[in-house]
Amino acid sequence: MSSLDEVGEREGWRCWLCDEPVDPEASVNAARGPSVDSALAPKGKKAAMGRERLAHRACNTGKGKVVPVVPWSPDLFVVDPAPIVATVDRLSRKGGQEVVGRCPSRSDADEAAVWLVDRLSRFAPDLAVQAKVEPGGGQFLLVLRAV
Repeated sequence: MSSLDEVGEREGWRCWLCDEPVDPEASVNAARGPSVDSALAPKGKKAAMGRERLAHRACNTGKGKVVPVVPWSPDLFVVDPAPIVATVDRLSRKGGQEVVGRCPSRSDADEAAVWLVDRLSRFAPDLAVQAKVEPGGGQFLLVLRAV
């Protein structure tokens, strides 16, 4: 098992679940304090992350031993966003591409695409992805592709 400082340095002191900064000086018993999450998948499932990750104590405790829910940014206008963890798992196993959301305007979709690639670079650093925006049916589809 790695030390908290080793994991924190590797993760840039950001919580892998909520993507907020983690204070390395905070008590490990504090809700926003640092903890190490082993990021193991539920029994019988392949671990998508497969390594120790940095998390806030509250985020790690709230997740427990279930697959985490990683939220989309509330600042984005995305309709029917796909669950991030399930999408990462499928793209990691199968490759290919998936439609992960719909946006009412091109600018909303472009903003969501940039955010998603940035977020996944920290959430699943071993998965290389590209996001593209495709018009369709009076809206704009956000498509994520494993590269």
